[in-house]
Amino acid sequence: MDPQWDDMKVFLAVAREASLSGAGRILKMDPATVGRRIARFEAVLETPLFVKSPQGYALSAAGDRLLVHAEAAEQAMRAGTEALSGPSDTMSGQIRIGAPDGSANYILPQVCAQIAEDNPDLDIQIVALPRVINLSRREADMAVTVSAPTAGKLLVQKICDYRLHLVASRHYLKQYPPIQKLEDLQGHKMIGYIPDMIFDKELDYLNDIGVERVALASNSVSVQIKMAAQGTAICVAHDFSLPAHRMLRKILTDKVSLTRSFHLVRHQGDQRSERLNRFAQALSKGIRDEVARLEALT
Repeated sequence: MDPQWDDMKVFLAVAREASLSGAGRILKMDPATVGRRIARFEAVLETPLFVKSPQGYALSAAGDRLLVHAEAAEQAMRAGTEALSGPSDTMSGQIRIGAPDGSANYILPQVCAQIAEDNPDLDIQIVALPRVINLSRREADMAVTVSAPTAGKLLVQKICDYRLHLVASRHYLKQYPPIQKLEDLQGHKMIGYIPDMIFDKELDYLNDIGVERVALASNSVSVQIKMAAQGTAICVAHDFSLPAHRMLRKILTDKVSLTRSFHLVRHQGDQRSERLNRFAQALSKGIRDEVARLEALT
C-alpha cells in the first residue's frame, strides 16, 4: 500500500502537537483514530515515525527526516489549490495571524477589518497570546513579533518602529507627588510584566529604566494599561494605545522614550503562495499606516 496525502496530514498534526489528543482537535478526529492512522502509516513505511512516552509523541530520526518533505508537500498542495482558483483581484480562504496582545488589541482590529472589507471572501483569525507564536506547529500562517527570530527556516520582514513612554492617569498625577525626574519614580507604584513571564527581552521595559519593584503586574500589556487608566500606578505604554485611553498622560518624555519594532514572520516555503504574499503586503502596510496614524494623535 502506498502512502496517501491524508496520512501525511495526520503525521504533520501529531508532529506539531506532540500528542494524539492535540492532533485530534486539529483534524476533528478521535485520538484513538489518530493513533490507528499513525500506526498504519508507520506500517506502510516500515519504520517508526515517533518515539512514544508519557510526555507525548516525539519525532524519531526517520520522522524528523520525513517532516521536511511532508511540510514541502503541504506547501505544494496549498500552492496548487491557489493556482487552480485562478487570478483574482481579491483574496479568499482563511488566514490566521499570531500577535502579542499590544498589537492584537490596538492595531490589528482596524487593519484586519479593512483587509476583510476589501476581500469579502477572506476569513481572518487573530491569535492574541502573551507568548511567541509557534509557526512550526502551524499555530498561525504568519506572526507579528517584537524581536526578529534568528533560528528556523523563516522569512522575517521588519514592518515599522513604534514608540513607548511612561504614562499615568490625570487623576493619579493630581493625587500623588509630582514626577519631574527619574529619581522621583522611586516614590511611586509601578505596573509592569510578571518578571518570570516576560517572553521577549524587548518587553523588559522597566529594567531598561532601572525600576526594581513592580507593585502591580500582568502578563498582558493591555491589562497593564487598563490598570494605569484606573489611576492606581504608572506603567510603560505604547504611544499607539493612548488614543483609546484619553485619561492617560505621558510623563518624563524627555527622560524616557523607548523604541521597539514590529516584524512579520512567515514560513520560508510560503513565499510560493501568491495569496499569502498579497496578504502579508496588505497587513504590513496596514500596520505601518495605523501605527503612524495613532502615534500622530498623541
